[in-house]
Amino acid sequence: MPVNQQVAGYSFLAEMYQDGYYPDHVVDLGTAILVRMCDRIEAEQPADLTALYAITHAATEEFNDLEQVFDEAGSEIETVARDAIGMDFHFVATAYGFADADIEELIATREW
Repeated sequence: MPVNQQVAGYSFLAEMYQDGYYPDHVVDLGTAILVRMCDRIEAEQPADLTALYAITHAATEEFNDLEQVFDEAGSEIETVARDAIGMDFHFVATAYGFADADIEELIATREW
């Protein structure tokens, strides 16, 4: 679990949990990806945006792998989900001192 206090007290993907279109058990998988990304940022302490983007791209690819799970649950990663995920990636970047990170670059490897 992340030690960064901003992140530790944050409700990831809250907008998706509030929308019945997204099954909680699938959103939970997305939340777990974001928590693992935070743990990795804390462990590796990226020195610059390039190093941060390598971490966020790996997490984005995990979200790519969730597309089928969303589909099987009668849902998909569409506009609301894209925005929620992107905003949470940016929140994480900012919480770890990378307020200048580009949201689109944080999730550049997305297929959704």
